[in-house]
Parts: sequence; structure tokens; C-alpha cells
Amino acid sequence: MNIQRFVLPAAVGTMLCLVVAQAQPAPPAAKPVKLYNTAKQKLLEGKQIFSFTQSRMDPAAYCESAKHYDYAWLEMQHSTLEFADIEKMIGACPNAPAIPMIRLPDAQEWHIQHATDIGVLGIVVPTVDDADRAREAAKWARYPPRGRRSSGQGQATTLWGINGINYRSTIDDNMLVVVMIETPTGVSNAYEIASVAGVDVVIIGNNDLTQFSGFPANSPEYQAMVTKVYTETKRAGKIFGQANATFATGHPLSKDSFFFQNGPSNDGWQPPARAGRGGRGGGRGNPNAPPPGER
Repeated sequence: MNIQRFVLPAAVGTMLCLVVAQAQPAPPAAKPVKLYNTAKQKLLEGKQIFSFTQSRMDPAAYCESAKHYDYAWLEMQHSTLEFADIEKMIGACPNAPAIPMIRLPDAQEWHIQHATDIGVLGIVVPTVDDADRAREAAKWARYPPRGRRSSGQGQATTLWGINGINYRSTIDDNMLVVVMIETPTGVSNAYEIASVAGVDVVIIGNNDLTQFSGFPANSPEYQAMVTKVYTETKRAGKIFGQANATFATGHPLSKDSFFFQNGPSNDGWQPPARAGRGGRGGGRGNPNAPPPGER
């Protein structure tokens, strides 16, 4: 039997391919994943977030404060807190609304590995003067291929790998890496710092920037530095914030500043030592002041 072959002209074949391709339904858009790092989720939604600062080993006080804020600023740069202390406090109330974050003294691998293994969902690295230090901060906070965090033992998986959540495959998206610019050198390198992959937030260390620069916070020179950091952070597509929560309102950049240390609580609750200063539920005219060294 003779079988005749028919070869379509190339143009006709191309048109048929286009028709078939157009007939295929478009794949559904990926649904955004809700993060269990609720502080990061709020930032991505364009909301301001505030913390309480924990500088001493006190699980009861930590757990009480953690009911009322967006995140906990666990202070290791200017305190004698140890990782074992923080591990116990986080473990004492693992489902508290405040997401645990540590301000580390530096960006060393072992510090960041310890912090992530005990279960924090964010790190704050101070005095970032250049992109190299920012890269160190980001590199050790996430697993390969996005970073160089190694697999280790710790309570992190038992805190966050629950209700069917795979900690290893979800933590990198939930991790929040915050770097602080506190010197004129850091200001000069703000765009390179903010552009580092894995850096999520850039904040001003307000008090130290005044000290390192020699310009008071109300001077035009100081405000120009803050504006430069803000502009370069936004240009890099990152989130901007300031350590001093008094800049959450009444400052030219307040509406574009989202990450603060301390500040008003979510429900008007006030820490006993700062009673009478007003919480988020009672107005922000005079929000809770940050601790000494961050004013």
C-alpha cells in the first residue's frame, strides 16, 4: 500500500502551533504563602511594626511582654544575655504573638547559626559599614542555595515545624535579616548595603549615627544622612526603618518607615517601667522610648 506524505509549509505549521498554544489555558497564578513570621508578613503588607526589648534573663517578663507586640528585640549587643538564656525564654512561650529576633554583636557565622538554631525568626546586625558585612549577615541566616546556613541541632524545628509545616523548606522565606547603618561610612555605602541579596530591612541606628557623625538629630546634616539611607534603601527595593520609635509619627519619613525598636504595643498594654507613656491602642503622641543607647 502506498502511503503519501503531506508536508505542511513552515508558515502553516507555525500558525497551527500558535493556535494550539493560544488554546491552552494559562497556568494559575501562584497564591502568596502566608508567613508564620507575622512580623515579616506585616512589613510586606506595608504596616509598621514595634517591639519590646528584652535585655535580661526573665522568662515570665518575656512571655508577658510577648503577648502585646509585633516582635521581641532580644538584646545581645549591649547586655549579658547568652544564647542559652534566650533559648529558654523563647521555649517558655513558643506561640506568643511577638516574633523572636536577636540583635547580635556582629555578623559572625557561629553567632548567626546559634541564633537561628534556637528558633529566632530574625536577626539584627549592628554597625554595618559596607556590603561585605551585610553579605555575612545574609549568608549565614539562610540555607543553601540562598545562603550558607548549615544543618544543626536546636529547638527551631520543634517551634516552627508544626502543624504540617516543613521547617527546612519554609524558614528561608520566613527569616528576616535587618542591618543597621550607624556611621557616615555606612551612609555613603547605603545603596550597596541595601542591594545585598538576603537583606530584608535597613534601619538607622539613630543615637549612634549622631555620635559617629557629630551632628545632632535635629540638624540638616543629620537629616540629610537619614534621607540618603531611606532613598537608597527604597532604590534597592528594601524596607526602611529607624531604631528610634519616636520617628514613627511626626517625621517627614514616618509614612515610609516601618521597622522600629520598642514603641507602642498592639493593645495599649504598657510595660510597668514605662507606665503612662501611651500604647498603640491609646495613641502615638508619645510612644514608648527605646532603651538608653538607642534614643
